[in-house]
Amino acid sequence: MTESTILAISGSLRADSHNTQLLRAAQKFNPGGLEIEIYEGLRDIPPYDFDIDTPDRRPVAVEELRRRVTEADGVLIATPEFNYSVPGVLKNAIDWLSTDWTRTEGVPLRRKPTAILGAGPGAFGTVRAQLALRQIFVCVDVDVVVKPEVHVFQAKDRFDADGNLVDEATIGLVQGLLTALKDKIDATA
Repeated sequence: MTESTILAISGSLRADSHNTQLLRAAQKFNPGGLEIEIYEGLRDIPPYDFDIDTPDRRPVAVEELRRRVTEADGVLIATPEFNYSVPGVLKNAIDWLSTDWTRTEGVPLRRKPTAILGAGPGAFGTVRAQLALRQIFVCVDVDVVVKPEVHVFQAKDRFDADGNLVDEATIGLVQGLLTALKDKIDATA
């Protein structure tokens, strides 16, 4: 069995983000068969600009993200929720990953096996943000893992003081999501 490469993206820029901690937990509790790399360049992605969205004009940070998503076997996105939706920095990155105006290079996210999870402070976790992200992915034609859904509510109670995921039920859900992502990747290979 070969390992599948997963590019993990946190939709939060906060240093101690529960969503970034959730991706670290995915690395730690990886059920096997996945090599999970956490992308750390979201802050460097400029606002989407149609006028420079061509292979010869895109910013270096955008080209690097597009390359990494294209080369990955799958994507894992941990999204916080802002104003009942996806954070702007994450939506902006998706905009850069969802185009091919020249019709020469392909859309990095098109049919890419992708799993979504998220952690939030309230009673609903990131339910609305994940729903908004799923709607975006319908347009982009992303191959999204449907179940299990991982909505980490009251996140501060699920992590210890060092940012380690300690809630056994959540660990099980994360492992189930990773297994489903691996199965989706294997089915498309």
